[in-house]
Amino acid sequence: MWDQNGDSAKDPFLTRPIGPLGIIAMRGTEELGALINNYLIRWRDGRENKDEELFTSPGYERDSFLVEAACPRFSTGEAKGMIRQSVRGYDLYILCDVGAHNCAFQMYGQQALMSPDDHYQDLKRIIAAAGGKCKRINVIMPMLYEGRQHRRASRESLDCALMLQELERMGVSNIITFDAHDPRVQNAVPLCGFENIMPYYQNLKALCNTEKDLIIDKDHMMIISPDEGAMGRNMYYSSVLGIDIGMFYKRRDYTRICNGRNPIVAHEYLGASLEGKDVLIADDMIATGESMVDVARELKIRKARRIFVAATFAYFTNGIEDFNKAHKDGLITKVLSTNLSYLPPELRSASWFTLVDMSKYLSYIVAILNHDRSLNNLLNPVGRITKLLADYRDMQARTGMRLF
Repeated sequence: MWDQNGDSAKDPFLTRPIGPLGIIAMRGTEELGALINNYLIRWRDGRENKDEELFTSPGYERDSFLVEAACPRFSTGEAKGMIRQSVRGYDLYILCDVGAHNCAFQMYGQQALMSPDDHYQDLKRIIAAAGGKCKRINVIMPMLYEGRQHRRASRESLDCALMLQELERMGVSNIITFDAHDPRVQNAVPLCGFENIMPYYQNLKALCNTEKDLIIDKDHMMIISPDEGAMGRNMYYSSVLGIDIGMFYKRRDYTRICNGRNPIVAHEYLGASLEGKDVLIADDMIATGESMVDVARELKIRKARRIFVAATFAYFTNGIEDFNKAHKDGLITKVLSTNLSYLPPELRSASWFTLVDMSKYLSYIVAILNHDRSLNNLLNPVGRITKLLADYRDMQARTGMRLF
């Protein structure tokens, strides 16, 4: 059971774990894995009432829940998975960031950057190295591998569904992801645990911590969906915040393909007047960022005031120069994104970027699952968002910041 802040109203460590907890942080997730481990150690050590029965659980008092593992490579680029300690009977959680493009390996004397395919193959190698000895294997894959290749529009592969089925066949019990491009892909593995988690509360908390003078009502703010595919997440923001929503329809040229997609011809707006209003745009990812800048430009033409972008994953595959210019030109005020996937140093240090830290939330998820308890209260953020807005308005009333 969890209170309005997302903190434990009843300590999850008061129940017996399903098995000794083990966390493997694959390449590119070392920082996130260390943060999760630190939270879990702190919560365990900070408990006032320590149950002797729990402390006799194997591995419960280890110095670290992190399990040492690696995927060394031969000079040809071939690799093998290695787990350097016993995981027999463990409840194992494997962190895998398929978007960690900062990782590299040597192949034929040259440096090769790891692609999503390489990260996914390494994940399978580690699962295979466990050799079926774990009590349960859980995969935390924040950005779902091949998540954008989720449906068949012509004679083409269904990569995401194949990946999920492959993990299920390898013995994975639970797959935990964030803001899946299309969560219906879980239908490919109906008997496997699949959690698609949305960072609604964390995005709003970061926005409120960054901007102290927002007036969150339908007269001063609006939610905008950048395309029809993002309507679901933006409708949620609109509903819990009680403000109006608009959307852009991407008109594409389906006669040609550029960089793996049909190029956008125009953005058509559907919605109420934006004049003088702050705008929040939510999407699952920023890839090149071109369409987001185009949407911001269209919003400014319609006299929107400030534009805030919340994206669960920020890749900026073409670099951040376009966003530097967009911020300088007054198109985009802030971009908020999580640390669930690799963020380059130049992005973290950009004046227009705000990091949404998800490590504590992930630690809660791991702790609850390890103690075999329900995630329902944790996954429903309505109560926490309501309290956040009330506290935010109280702060504005106390400090006189509620000005437009």
